[in-house]
Amino acid sequence: MATAESMTGSEYVAHHLRHLASGPQHGLFDPSVIHYDTLAFSLLTAALVVIVLRLAAVRATSGVPTRFQAAVEFLVELVDEQAKAVVSVDRTYAAPLALTVFCWVTLMNAIDLIPVDLIPLVGRLFGVDHLRPLATADLNAPLGMAVAVLMLSLYYGIKIKGLFGFVKELFIAPFGRVHLSLNPLTWIGALFLAAANFGLNIIEYVSKTFSMGMRLYGNMYAGELLFFLIALLGGTVTLYGIGLHLFTGFVWAGFHILIILLQAFIFMMLTLVYIGQAQESHAAH
Repeated sequence: MATAESMTGSEYVAHHLRHLASGPQHGLFDPSVIHYDTLAFSLLTAALVVIVLRLAAVRATSGVPTRFQAAVEFLVELVDEQAKAVVSVDRTYAAPLALTVFCWVTLMNAIDLIPVDLIPLVGRLFGVDHLRPLATADLNAPLGMAVAVLMLSLYYGIKIKGLFGFVKELFIAPFGRVHLSLNPLTWIGALFLAAANFGLNIIEYVSKTFSMGMRLYGNMYAGELLFFLIALLGGTVTLYGIGLHLFTGFVWAGFHILIILLQAFIFMMLTLVYIGQAQESHAAH
C-alpha cells in the first residue's frame, strides 16, 4: 500500500489521483478509456439512494412518523418547494428528479469524508493498485450528469413547444426577428439575425453544461487535494505532526460537510433552473 511514509509528497498525491482505468489516458479527453472506479462508485451510490428512498416510501405511515420518515419528508418538501418556485409548467418529473440528484450528489461527495487511505487499502487487498472512490472529483462524472441535464432540458423544450416551435425559437431568440418585406435588405438582415440568434443559443447551451459540470468537479477536486495534503501530515511521527494532522483534518472535515451539501444543492438547483428555463421561454414567445 502506498503510504505517506514510503513515498514523497508528490508521489503520494499522484498515486491517489490515479484511477482504476481500462488503459492509460492520452490527452485531456480520451473516450477510449473507462474509469472503472468512477463508474462503480457512481452506480453504487445511485443504487443506495434509490433503495433508501424506496424504503422510505414503502414504510411511510399516516400516523406519527419515525425520525427516518420525518427526515425524508422534510427533504421531499424542501425540494418540492424549490421546484414550485423554479419550474412553472410541468413539475411531474422535475421534483423527483431534483430529489434524486440532490441525494445522489450528496452521497457521492460524502465519500470524501472517508479516510483517504482506507478504500485504497481495501482495494489493495483484492489486488487493485489504484482506486479513486470520489466520483465527483473525476470530470467524467459531473460533466456526464451535466450533459444528462442538457438532454432533459432539450426534451422538455421540444415536448412543450413542439419540434417546430423549439427549432423556430433557436433562430428568433433572444434578439427577435426582422419583419420581412419586398426590400431585399430585410431578407439579408433576417438571415444575419437568425444566424446570430442560433449561435448565441448554441453557446448558451454549451456554456451552461460545461459550467455546471466544472463547478462541481472543481470544488470536489480541490477538497480531495486538501485531504491528501492533510494526510501527508500524518507521515510525521512527531507529536507535533500527529497533533497538527488530527486538528487540521477535523477542522477541514467539518467545513467540508458544508461544501458537500452546498455543491449538491447548487447542482440540484441548476437542474431545476435549466428545466424551468426550457419551459418559461415558451410563454415568452
